[in-house]
Amino acid sequence: MYLIAIAWGYVVLMMAAAEATSASGSLLGAAVTLLLYGVLPLTLLTYILGTPGRKRRRKAAEAAAQVAAEVANEVAAQAQAQTPAQAHALDGTPAGTASVAPDGSSQAPGAAVAAEGKKT
Repeated sequence: MYLIAIAWGYVVLMMAAAEATSASGSLLGAAVTLLLYGVLPLTLLTYILGTPGRKRRRKAAEAAAQVAAEVANEVAAQAQAQTPAQAHALDGTPAGTASVAPDGSSQAPGAAVAAEGKKT
């Protein structure tokens, strides 16, 4: 498709150059030639020949959106079906409960730590 469009664009460009450089031609005639023989037909041609590709891309996007929606629905259904024993956070606390430690760990605040000091 693009080879035909490039070839036609080259032919029209040469026609416009011939119009502009001929003794009886003008730059206005070259611009009209370029527009009416080149730009408008090539735009129409690429639009019409690109229709099947646009349809394929639209169908692929719709299928991908449908698959994503199905996966999201499946994940939501699995999350609702979880038992409380399965719903634990990584730190061991049940899901939905906040940790009592300020640093977010499961250790109680003020846990005993061995002090370092000089031995006498």
